[in-house]
Amino acid sequence: MSFFRRTLASFAAAALVAGAAIAQQTPPKPSPVPRPVVPEAPVPPPPDVDGKSWVLMDYTTGQILASKDPELQVEPASITKIMTDYVVSAELGNGRIKMTDPVTISEHAWRGGGAGTDGSTSFLKLNSQVPLKDLLYGMIIQSGNDAAIALAEHSAGSEEAFANLMNAYAKQLGMTHSHFMNASGYPIPDHYTTAQDIAVLSRALIHDFPEDYAISAIKQFEWNGIKQGNRNTLLWRDPSVDGIKTGHTAAAGFCLAASAKQGDSRMIAIVMGASSEKARADSAMALLNYGFRFYETHKLYDADKPLATPKLWKGQADTLSLGISQPLDVTVKRGQYDKLKATLDIPATLVAPFKKGQQVGMLRVTLDNQPLQSVPLVVLDEAPQGGFFKRLWDSILLWFHGGKKDDAAATAPATDKK
Repeated sequence: MSFFRRTLASFAAAALVAGAAIAQQTPPKPSPVPRPVVPEAPVPPPPDVDGKSWVLMDYTTGQILASKDPELQVEPASITKIMTDYVVSAELGNGRIKMTDPVTISEHAWRGGGAGTDGSTSFLKLNSQVPLKDLLYGMIIQSGNDAAIALAEHSAGSEEAFANLMNAYAKQLGMTHSHFMNASGYPIPDHYTTAQDIAVLSRALIHDFPEDYAISAIKQFEWNGIKQGNRNTLLWRDPSVDGIKTGHTAAAGFCLAASAKQGDSRMIAIVMGASSEKARADSAMALLNYGFRFYETHKLYDADKPLATPKLWKGQADTLSLGISQPLDVTVKRGQYDKLKATLDIPATLVAPFKKGQQVGMLRVTLDNQPLQSVPLVVLDEAPQGGFFKRLWDSILLWFHGGKKDDAAATAPATDKK
């Protein structure tokens, strides 16, 4: 091959290699399409629902998310039976009564809540014996006044004594604006409650007695050959609703305590004094939907984990481990979690000894300078006194210390939100 041909062949081969290299190169990525900046989503005010008073509560935290006249004292009608249910469930839990107990239907229960009255009834027969479990179902599902009275008499000996039990349990639960005179909700002077107190009671019932609470989700119950449906129409409207109780008298209006669970979130809506059965159901459903749509609950801190380790004087250890005894959750409007601020209020000087569980300060959570939660800071481990020389030396240092806060952990914002 001539020099010219060899040279030409070399150029051709080089061109092929270069072409292949060019073909294998990755083209540059196109510029990303600019996305619009999404403004912070506003949260609308709660719906304007029908009712003299109402409350929307988050179950996990117990926070009131929205309300109208929550402490207005009103007649509760058959909403009273939530309190009756709680007391009977507590007495069952304490072993004083049993689900299998035969309960005699007295003349008072028969006349005061039976078929001859204008109120709701389970149609119990005079002097008959009914298992306590069936009475509980009849009271919760059918709203039987006769069943409520019979349960009260069996649990406490008389309805009057049972009303005293109701008020005692109400006081324990912090229902500060309620007073009960009977088990059924029959209108009587000095028998009243508030929407907020019923929310507190409903939350306690769900938490303390989940098996008994589950009865309120049953849609119908038959006794004495008569089948009656649950008066809470939301059970048919929304599968997330699983309780709680309706009520109605001419004076009280239409009342409804409702609760629903979606995922890990549960809401409680209390509507007192609505204008109709449909209005109370629509109002409670609107409140529940509002809570699920516009609020979210976060766990901030676990229990029994140190949140601060301030200086400990005259102790065997040099620091004191502080935390909370129960997990701390907080409910906020969606999108506002990052605005939460947590601070620790701890005394300037902590001198041993301290007992495990002893309160020595407060953990406070705020949003836009408004308080959301305040829980006690407690000692996580026993903190006994140190030896003689340790106490002596710390006494000298304390004289120079003068009560100053010298531990940043005692006052710095708690930043380990989850």
